Amino acid sequence: MRLRTYIVEDNATIRENLVGTLEELTCIEAIGHAEAEGEARQWLIDHPEDWDLAIVDLFLKQGSGLGVLQACTARQPHQKVVVLSNYATTEIRKRCAELGVDAVFDKSNEIDALLDFCIAQTAERRSKSSAG
Repeated sequence: MRLRTYIVEDNATIRENLVGTLEELTCIEAIGHAEAEGEARQWLIDHPEDWDLAIVDLFLKQGSGLGVLQACTARQPHQKVVVLSNYATTEIRKRCAELGVDAVFDKSNEIDALLDFCIAQTAERRSKSSAG
């Protein structure tokens, strides 16, 4: 069972490295990406059931990751949204929590925590699917 993951990150190098690491070390499957708020919001609107995890950067080519987070507020309970940003300040973490984000990770020093989060989500889904 793989987590169908949508990535919102405007830096192609970071995005490619992130996808490679996550696909190698966790059970995610990158199903798409966006570099701008409008593009990400439209994809989420058009594909409400097609993803399990969204990883969102806050600073994008156009718009803001905060707008993307707002588009995720009506998601299904099993769908998780995390922020991966260089600006994971206390204020940003608070704002993300207000928007219902499941976790916030700092790109510079919390990648291992993101990996652990993905592994835990996969384990939880496996547990629920075998129990139900």
